[in-house]
Amino acid sequence: MTTDLQRNWYPIASSTDLPKRHVYQAQLLGREFAVWRADDGYVNVWENRCLHRGVRLSIGINDGRELKCQYHGWRYANRTAGCTYIPAHPADAPARTICNNTYPAQEAYGLVWAGEEATGDVPALDGFDDLTALRPIPLIAPMNMVAEALLEYKWDESCKGARNDEGSVTVTASDGTAVRVFVQPLDSNHSVMRGIYNRAVSEDDRVALLKRHSWLMQELRDRIEAQAATQDAPEPYHPVIAKVSEDLVDIPAISEDGRTADLRVTVTRKEMTAESIVSLRMEPIKGTLPTFQPGAHIDVHLQNGLVRQYSLTNGPGETDHFTIGVKREPDSRGGSVSIHDNLQQGDNLAISAPRNNFPLRRDSVHTIFVAGGIGVTPLIAMARALNAQGLSFEFHYFVQSDDHVAFKREIGEFEGALSIHTGLSPDATGAKLAEILSSPDNSRHVYICGPGPMLEATREIASEKGWSDDAVHFEYFKNTTELDDSSSFDIDLARSAMTLNVPAGKSILDVLRENGINMSSSCEQGACGTCRCGVIEGEVAHQDVYLSDTEKAEGKSIMTCVSRANSDRLILDI
Repeated sequence: MTTDLQRNWYPIASSTDLPKRHVYQAQLLGREFAVWRADDGYVNVWENRCLHRGVRLSIGINDGRELKCQYHGWRYANRTAGCTYIPAHPADAPARTICNNTYPAQEAYGLVWAGEEATGDVPALDGFDDLTALRPIPLIAPMNMVAEALLEYKWDESCKGARNDEGSVTVTASDGTAVRVFVQPLDSNHSVMRGIYNRAVSEDDRVALLKRHSWLMQELRDRIEAQAATQDAPEPYHPVIAKVSEDLVDIPAISEDGRTADLRVTVTRKEMTAESIVSLRMEPIKGTLPTFQPGAHIDVHLQNGLVRQYSLTNGPGETDHFTIGVKREPDSRGGSVSIHDNLQQGDNLAISAPRNNFPLRRDSVHTIFVAGGIGVTPLIAMARALNAQGLSFEFHYFVQSDDHVAFKREIGEFEGALSIHTGLSPDATGAKLAEILSSPDNSRHVYICGPGPMLEATREIASEKGWSDDAVHFEYFKNTTELDDSSSFDIDLARSAMTLNVPAGKSILDVLRENGINMSSSCEQGACGTCRCGVIEGEVAHQDVYLSDTEKAEGKSIMTCVSRANSDRLILDI
């Protein structure tokens, strides 16, 4: 049950407690917080525990964009507290269900304020436009006893104390100087007095002022603690902390119903970032955006009714917006043309939550990125993540001309790791790729995204050079395979105890939905991997461009939107 104490705002730290790249441990009503300021200035107040083994995040590493647990290296995003990376599962994108508890926070009057379920604004401090924050004084006593004793706080004989509506105390002297003291209840019998003085003072005067009030408040503390010691200590607060599901460790799959668009965003910036490529910055109309991982994409539901997929270029910690790049395609079916010609800054859009079927491994000794044209977008996000962590990588960007180099500001972050290859012929491109991929190694990984012919050539060269399928990761823009949907076959759903017929002209995905089984999907053309399903038995006729040759040969997965059966039936893990 929510109490008045939980609804109130309390100062839990001074602004000076949050220097750059620091994590501060705070406490309120028996609950521990990890408090940290990101490089963008946002102040995070989180439950002080890693979701994996409960280790305190206050001893974690603040890299300015994400908070990293010291124990097993789980990383959590600025603002959302969603998990962005789990080192024990380097090939998987963490599920969006892996998200720490966050609490309301505001920064005002030189203090950081929080409350378990606080709403609205922090208390208005009339007459404290110019102020000096005093040294906080912790003490062993209940907050009500502290607040009562503060009414007698004095630095000269004219001082008078008055209780404010929210429980703080204002002490005013005859010369107009005043101190307002808030009581932070750490627990039922532990408090902190946090005071502010209603004058801005010079550095020399500030030291004297702080010394004076520190001494007076310590004297007051001693008197209050002596009084508290004569009374029975109240029962400690017992904050409700939800148990961490064991399923989190195994990264559960996310179940969504088809091509959902639960988020509403406003296009706050639209600008040309290269020849025929427009950049869109989208911010939430209300609330916050969900956590994303490098390589993620979103479904954008356009105003003309079409649904298109675009990769996020955001770097770590950029959680207040999503940025995508859209190339105007000469053979557009209406998607890219609509964005380029009709979408305006200020327009609202419906988008899906991010999905990641192209996750980045961060356990590689060295990573090679190979981008072609607009295929640079997911690789930018990946390289920015590695760059922020100081991990080794090289970034190769193939473009027709200098005018086709997109997101110059973002790729400029890569400095010596960046190589732009301009205007190369197909033969010269092949020779350059052979040079780039000349040193296969089990400790290295390659990520490729670009036009189909370039992607096929890169994969072929990597295979010739001895790179294993497991080390070569790729994402196609679209599936150019000529699809054959003339066959008919049965599917047995092992977990649903159903047998269904897939007739000619319909996909497995269509039949599943017709029978009330909703599967996640995105591109629905066999390129993104969202509708991937496990195969227990049967021979698959693969028609996608998502699975690697090794995965297709194993026959353990199927893209339900395009692939079919070569056998009379398939047993699916649904």
